[in-house]
Amino acid sequence: MAIPNIVHVVGARPNFMKAAPVIRALQAFPVSQRLIHTGQHYDPELSDVFFEQLRLPAPDANLAVGSGSHAAQTAALMLAIEHEFLRFDPTAVAAYGDVNSTMAAALVAAKLGIAVAHVESGLRSFDTQMPEEINRRVTDLLADWLFVTAPEGLENLRAEGVPDSRLWYVGNPMIDSLVTVLPGIDDEVGGRPFAAEPYAVATVHRPSNVDDPDAARSVARMLQATAALLQVVIPLHPRGRSTLMAAGLRPSARLRIVTPLGYREFIALVRRAAVVVTDSGGLQEETTFLGTPCLTIRTTTERPCTITHGTNRLVSPEEVPAAVARILAGGRPATRALPPLWDGQAGTRIASILADLVGGHRGL
Repeated sequence: MAIPNIVHVVGARPNFMKAAPVIRALQAFPVSQRLIHTGQHYDPELSDVFFEQLRLPAPDANLAVGSGSHAAQTAALMLAIEHEFLRFDPTAVAAYGDVNSTMAAALVAAKLGIAVAHVESGLRSFDTQMPEEINRRVTDLLADWLFVTAPEGLENLRAEGVPDSRLWYVGNPMIDSLVTVLPGIDDEVGGRPFAAEPYAVATVHRPSNVDDPDAARSVARMLQATAALLQVVIPLHPRGRSTLMAAGLRPSARLRIVTPLGYREFIALVRRAAVVVTDSGGLQEETTFLGTPCLTIRTTTERPCTITHGTNRLVSPEEVPAAVARILAGGRPATRALPPLWDGQAGTRIASILADLVGGHRGL
């Protein structure tokens, strides 16, 4: 009997953290694995260092698609992914998250008649202006096996008519990666000049916050006002840096703009931060687990469990300084409730189910 062949498709940093625990756990089963890196995040700071720190194997294919409009990038992804699927002949494709690479992999696999497993199914912001919302909806529609990472995902998918026979609530593999890097992680921050004082970590990248000039100016004013309360550290990609600098953001001794960080370094910063200000999806989850207060500068979130079970709040840029002041006065919450199965074992659960679905049982 042929050994089942599972092909994992990743393309951006959040994908790496979700895929790594699954790939490691599948090594305990009689399955063959291939890893395709689409190159959607192609800078070494955004890709190579994450592979190293998460102990991901070297990709079997790096498509190096780079950037472009959503249509151009998705078209290039589909052409390149189809070539690799025909070469690897997978039994199943594992697609992670909600980036363009995720949707492209699901579309190509569905057209070729290959089973699709979607890890992080069911998240919904109900905001179709977000490209990620379109990607996750299309991927869930095409997926054969839907691995749900947050409780609300089951509710969303059932409301959309997905039968329970295709759903598995498995917990969050991003938390697995977080747990893996925590030992000794404080050493990554201890020597930094700002670490002796309370500081905020800020990340801003969504088009709704940086592409529109008025929105970018509002974010820049918010960051400057927050820096009057405590030191602010902002890892910025060159694109975000140029946009926000044009909108009036200015580095100073209290507002430090740094280049993108490796996974360990970034998690170490977040763990010790007094507050995080972000528009990221994954960072809402990481702060929930770490107990770091999080202010999300968005009007919606596809991860409401980070509000009900975590430390996250949705705010406008104008509300951030006052919210930061309240957090500084009140400190971190003494206790926190975590969403169910955010226990560092999601990758093991996904691997066991996926291996069973493709026929890669233990002792095959």
